[in-house]
Amino acid sequence: MMAPILKELADMTSDDVKIVKVDVDKNQEAAMAYNVQAVPTLIIFKNGAVKWRESGVVPAQQLKNILEKVANYNEI
Repeated sequence: MMAPILKELADMTSDDVKIVKVDVDKNQEAAMAYNVQAVPTLIIFKNGAVKWRESGVVPAQQLKNILEKVANYNEI
């Protein structure tokens, strides 16, 4: 269900934003490392640090707004 939303988000953002989908069934170590307990779980990283996360479907425009906040604020 998130695939078309992530595609829409990719179309709305610059090449500086890297969108990665991880299959937690095939990558259980990654799921454990980031404590993913529900699917989908969305995580935004900045400079390697987790800046935001949420479980559940999030619309593309809302994700874009969150990305903009993360990009513009060092403390978020």
